[in-house]
Amino acid sequence: VLCRPAGAQPETPVEEWTGKTILVVGAHPDDDGQAYGTLSILRENGNEVYVLIMTTGNVGTKDPEMTRDRLSKIRRQEEIDALAAIGVPADHYINLGYTDGMLEFADREEVVRRLVYHIRRLKPDVLVAFDPGYGYQKWHKTDHRAAAYLAADAARAAEWRLLFPGQIIHDGLEAHWIEEYLFFGGVEYDKNVWVDISGRPAERKVEALSKHVSQFSVAWDDYRPLSAEEERAFVERMRERVMRSTRDGAVVEGFRYYRGRPDGIGQHR
Repeated sequence: VLCRPAGAQPETPVEEWTGKTILVVGAHPDDDGQAYGTLSILRENGNEVYVLIMTTGNVGTKDPEMTRDRLSKIRRQEEIDALAAIGVPADHYINLGYTDGMLEFADREEVVRRLVYHIRRLKPDVLVAFDPGYGYQKWHKTDHRAAAYLAADAARAAEWRLLFPGQIIHDGLEAHWIEEYLFFGGVEYDKNVWVDISGRPAERKVEALSKHVSQFSVAWDDYRPLSAEEERAFVERMRERVMRSTRDGAVVEGFRYYRGRPDGIGQHR
């Protein structure tokens, strides 16, 4: 980890983590792309990585001929292909099936209950999620804003056995406390951990991002197979995007690392 500012830090640098279970929670297929390099390193080191996405991504397109059902299937396959590029198997991908753009209007108790179920089932040591802010409200677009708070609320709820007790009584699960967090998408000055993804992890991130054709390429406006020239230009644009995030000469991904409970009872600064 490069050039950490003062504040709580992992006891072991993120690049050296082994034997951990990591749960990534996002709103859309591709949200986990902000951590693809880090997740690639974690997988290579033998950690278990699971990705839970709350919506199917079935709305975000400008193609006038696209339908929700078709886009949902496209986005699912793109996410599975992207995860394969960083070493995460398809059976470690979970999608809750909510409609893109409508997460804030879903039944909040139901969403938290479903998230708590997967937290208790997988027992992650680390949650990777959108940063809800610390002592302030972070502005995010609608689904990202909802995802930030839903993930933090579910992490807090999962440790209390009298919340959603049916999961414990009938499903054989146990209350679970997530001890560590890596928050992405927050304000730049609040990041306190920078993971060096230079070399192979950065290239794997480029490959993974390049699987999201319907999100980032000309297919956003007109979904179709890319020509060879369009594909080369697309991959190069993804490479430029990855390589411009640098710190002290290294290609990096930045996070706000947090240890404790996501309600301020923990370590921060």
